[in-house]
Amino acid sequence: MSGQTGFRDARYAQAVVKNIESRTQGKNFRIVHVCGTHEDTIVQHGIRSLLPTSIKLVAGPGCPVCVCAAQDVDMAIELARQGHIITTFGDMIRVPSTDSSLAKERSQGADVRVVYGASEAVEIARNNPDKEVVFVGVGFETTAPTMAIELIRGPPANFSILTSLKVIPPAMDILVTLEGFDVDGFITPGHVSTIIGSNAFQSFAEKNGVPCVVAGFEPLDVLEAVRMILAQIDEGRAASENEYTRVVKPEGNLAAQKILDQAFRITDAPWRGLGIIPNSGYTIREEYAQHDARMRFEFPDIESVDILPGCRCHEVILGMIDPIDCALFGKRCTIEDPYGPCMVGHEGTCRIRFDNLE
Repeated sequence: MSGQTGFRDARYAQAVVKNIESRTQGKNFRIVHVCGTHEDTIVQHGIRSLLPTSIKLVAGPGCPVCVCAAQDVDMAIELARQGHIITTFGDMIRVPSTDSSLAKERSQGADVRVVYGASEAVEIARNNPDKEVVFVGVGFETTAPTMAIELIRGPPANFSILTSLKVIPPAMDILVTLEGFDVDGFITPGHVSTIIGSNAFQSFAEKNGVPCVVAGFEPLDVLEAVRMILAQIDEGRAASENEYTRVVKPEGNLAAQKILDQAFRITDAPWRGLGIIPNSGYTIREEYAQHDARMRFEFPDIESVDILPGCRCHEVILGMIDPIDCALFGKRCTIEDPYGPCMVGHEGTCRIRFDNLE
């Protein structure tokens, strides 16, 4: 996309849409994205209404709060009940778990604090040396380096992290193996790609024969990504291409990758709605085990429930249904009183759709 056209130029958008229409030739295409910010852009700017009906844009597991397993939330709740100071991002405290949430625990007297990041949690630990301070670390490759650097710097002895950090490419591998989950192309996440680079999706594209395009977050970024995916299909190839060249490099951020590798190791991880995905999570390395909440504290056996009765978040996360197909959407499950995790985070598909109801 030319920088001179602007990112919301209506005439340029019309030209891109016309090019997309010329490439469909009566065929149907299912394009999946795995980023909540992309879904927000798509909904806010009516991208789906601009595209021909033969193009279906599907929201996949792109919200870190939504895919945070109930067992991780239950562990955070247990630590709050033990009397420790729990710190985390604002969205995370409202995520419903098996029988509670951090917000409910706070209303009953638990010391649960909203912070902007791990560095703020470290400062709280320094200011409260007589208390254990736990940071509930949720996120993808984008936020993981901010936690890794705090471990490397050497936080106070009373600070630990309960990690629920996920790695995106393995989740995409799972999606393409699901029965009935047809996908013709992936719009890969811009934020994540600033860290891991557009090359990180090349082997996936080649192995599965599915075109991938890293996209930015303006309306024209998304439209260009769709056009680029269709162009690959026309040419009979599957590669990882980079529409978001103004920010993303093919190799990504090498310094951030080094920090991640120093502090974390890749392990199997539970995703709400998807189960255990091999090699899809970051776990704190043994060198920093004294700051790993999973190693530092004892937890009772908890039979966690990822999906509560009647909730269809797992189907929304997998892109199998639209939020409005869930009988609880906007009724039993609202922003003020979320029943499922997809209604909580600002990157959650249900939350985005609910925010933009006419």
